[in-house]
Amino acid sequence: MDHLMEKMQEAAMYITSRIGNEPVDIGMVLGSGLGGLADELEDAVAISYKDIPFFPVSTVFGHKGRLVAGNLEGKRVLCMQGRFHYYEGYGMDQVVFPIQVMHAMGIRQLLVTNAAGGVNTAFQPGDLMLITDHIKLIADSPMRGPNHEELGERFFDMTHAYDKKLCALAREEAKRLSIPLQEGVYMFFAGPSYETPAEIRSARILGADAIGMSTVPEAIAASHMRMQVLGISCITNMAAGILDQPLNHTEVMETSDRVKEAFTSLVCNVTRLWPV
Repeated sequence: MDHLMEKMQEAAMYITSRIGNEPVDIGMVLGSGLGGLADELEDAVAISYKDIPFFPVSTVFGHKGRLVAGNLEGKRVLCMQGRFHYYEGYGMDQVVFPIQVMHAMGIRQLLVTNAAGGVNTAFQPGDLMLITDHIKLIADSPMRGPNHEELGERFFDMTHAYDKKLCALAREEAKRLSIPLQEGVYMFFAGPSYETPAEIRSARILGADAIGMSTVPEAIAASHMRMQVLGISCITNMAAGILDQPLNHTEVMETSDRVKEAFTSLVCNVTRLWPV
């Protein structure tokens, strides 16, 4: 037995012992360069990942590696400042463990964000993209292995992995705030190498608008548990071969920092109106 349920409960109980018993409305996963949103929380309590039972730790520059709980626009939220990635050497089950712990805490609403490479040539670095669907061609899955019926069915639907009502809300708020919001399909690559130009051409043929190394495992786990998911990408760079220039993580962080005001404004306003 993998004792997943027991590990989830132990981690959830520890987090609750630190942040209090007040129910959490929304869980948030903040990607590379986007963790500053957690600084907007009122009455915030931060917990290092290394202190939480069974949690991995973040090893990526730009990921603080902590949970932050607090109030945002009238909602109680729990933010991951940094996530875990398959390319760090973690199994898919470890990557999604925090999402399962959120579910054990009673959280049923999830915002996932990321820094992504633009595949759609109409996009520009600095654009925000609403994730409407995703592509995962990697064989491994976070739900591979024993299924826990307490969490979800063995075979579960992914037709609406990204909640249509939450997508509509994000569109409306972006329009009201005059924040340009692209939308499209996010494709998951394992990393840590950036993709080749040929891989980007194939991704475009398959229907991808953006690519990245995160988010999809979390969305799959959330769908398994019937959580409602909203996904937003920050297009930090154009993918390989489009601009014929080298790719690097510094550009990712710099672009994320440049758009943090618009990103924070959009997320705060969506949170205020988020039905829970």
